[in-house]
Amino acid sequence: MAEMPVSQALYDRAVKVMPGGNTRTTVYMKPHPFYASHGSGCRLTDAEGVKRIDFTNNYNSLIHGHAHPAINAAVRDQIERGTAFPMATELEIRFAELLCERVASFEQIRFCNSGSEAVMNAIKAARAFTDKPKIAKCEGAYHGAYDFAEVSLDPTPESWGNADPKSVAYTKGTPQSVLDEVVVIPFNKPDEAERILRAHADSLACVVIDLMPNRAGLIPATPEFVEMLKRVRADTGILLVFDEVITLRLGFGGGQEVFGIAPDLSAIGKIIGGGYPVGAVGGSAEVMSVFDPRQAKPLLPHGGTFNANPVTMVAGEAAMQHYGRDEIARLGALGDRARDGITAAFDESGVPGQVTGLQSLLRIHVHSRPLSDYRSSLMSPQEKTFLSAVLRHMRDGGIFVNERGVCSLSTPMGEAEIDAFLTCFRGALNAAKNAPQASE
Repeated sequence: MAEMPVSQALYDRAVKVMPGGNTRTTVYMKPHPFYASHGSGCRLTDAEGVKRIDFTNNYNSLIHGHAHPAINAAVRDQIERGTAFPMATELEIRFAELLCERVASFEQIRFCNSGSEAVMNAIKAARAFTDKPKIAKCEGAYHGAYDFAEVSLDPTPESWGNADPKSVAYTKGTPQSVLDEVVVIPFNKPDEAERILRAHADSLACVVIDLMPNRAGLIPATPEFVEMLKRVRADTGILLVFDEVITLRLGFGGGQEVFGIAPDLSAIGKIIGGGYPVGAVGGSAEVMSVFDPRQAKPLLPHGGTFNANPVTMVAGEAAMQHYGRDEIARLGALGDRARDGITAAFDESGVPGQVTGLQSLLRIHVHSRPLSDYRSSLMSPQEKTFLSAVLRHMRDGGIFVNERGVCSLSTPMGEAEIDAFLTCFRGALNAAKNAPQASE
């Protein structure tokens, strides 16, 4: 990383008032994080005044990049009217109608303020509806900051065991009781996963699934795995809860439309907020009835001071209105261009590597092992070091990519931005290949 005196000075201030100098572990980098100054379209300018093409987009949430004019106009107008009320608004009805029209499995929807909240409330809704305590999830899949959703997020080979995936704590102090209530299944191994799910069917409220789990390699679910989920749900009554916080962008009706499977509940967030904090749970009216307060205390009481706040509602409505089928298809074509170019760059350089993802999402891997799940995508220390060097060269070359090598496209991008990315990637790959591995 080049000298960044302004960012270093900001970091020196930050470590005095925040643990580690930050409030999001995801933005931390050595020797200090980047500090943003402003963004416009698909370009982000840091505190040093350096402008880069942004392929992180606030961790896949800014589908229209930075400061989209229609979103800004809607927010400015709403700010003049008020930002939060102790009353419901027509705005939340309007936005709920829009989302229910887009996603076939959404008969009703409930808003909250983050993807983590959305997953938590979906899990709690499944428990309330089925009156069963346990959930199942895939090893290595990230579903936010809820204790139960974090189980087995980053298990190491030492904790894998020799048989079924174990429930492994992500944070120190996680109660054993939490681990006992989470059944872990392997992703994209339908026979093994089905056996485990059926063995626990009597106590499972739901299985939480991301159809292309980001932290587990951004590898799409196979048709066989999807068919297994349909079969188990039909036979056992275990609810399907989809985490579409990231994958909603894959299709007009979300990843579930692309993969051809309708869940009972979905947790969504990120792009539906138009750049503002948001989360939502959508699903069938039957299951969503656990939130209904009309007759008595609901099976699942649910409040939140800023749930469906009007600023987020108008920003989200504008964002989704400008993300139609034509834009989804155009970004998908750009994603194909990027993935093809990355594959060609690995071939040309002789460096082992591959790329995963679909549509407007991609992830760079610096090994050539067959990829199917979390374990096959887990990087060795040497691979982490090499990838970090590649990404550092890319950031120095004008492309902002996060430390995991996960990239998301935004609607202000065109072929020129993809080609700039690929030119930078080829240079970064060769620079990392030819440089001695210096310690940080």
